[in-house]
Amino acid sequence: MSAVFKALAKAFGQLADGAVMRVLAKSVAVTLLVFAVLGVGLYFALVWAGTSLTGSSSGFAEAAAAALIALIAAWLLFRVVALAVLQFFADEIVAAVEAKHYPQAAQQARPLPFRRDFANSIRGVGRTLGANLLALPVAIVLFITGVGPVLVFLAVNAWLLGRELTDMAWLRHCGEDPKGNPVARGDRVLLGGAVAAILMVPFASLFAPILGAAAGTHLTHGAICKRQEVGFA
Repeated sequence: MSAVFKALAKAFGQLADGAVMRVLAKSVAVTLLVFAVLGVGLYFALVWAGTSLTGSSSGFAEAAAAALIALIAAWLLFRVVALAVLQFFADEIVAAVEAKHYPQAAQQARPLPFRRDFANSIRGVGRTLGANLLALPVAIVLFITGVGPVLVFLAVNAWLLGRELTDMAWLRHCGEDPKGNPVARGDRVLLGGAVAAILMVPFASLFAPILGAAAGTHLTHGAICKRQEVGFA
């Protein structure tokens, strides 16, 4: 457990680094752009639907409805979209952490070929989207409890994020076999839970994926070192 908190503290301390800030700016910009495009698309879809059904459209009602739906979608899906976007910038975060804290490992790292990196990103997006969509009906049923949806998404993403955030670093060092992530399952779940909780906090959610990727890199290298020590013992 202490390893996770130490990893998060180290990750937080590197948020101001130029390389990390550039990835943060890109990932936040793309995430917000996704929701902006969603809002515009909803507006035109509602205008078309209104015109088709009634023969006329004021535009104001459709704009208000599109804005409301986009805000609800942002609340429900922000963590999914933010993590999906991060998948395509993850290697830059891992490389920045390794260059500062694990220079020897950084020299030995094997950056993934674009084809494999893209395939891993798509699989990660699919897992994230699929798990959250499966959890959505349960969250809706528990909506009347107030805290039910929060707990459902927290549990799902704790399991999901722990794997995704540590795999980002592990894939650079595992060779051709991506199995065998060295980070203990309990540490992965704890990291995923911490990042999922931060994702639910306004404004803090913007840098939560970056913080998680950096912390996952620290956990992965700590676990690799322990494995090597056991091997040499």
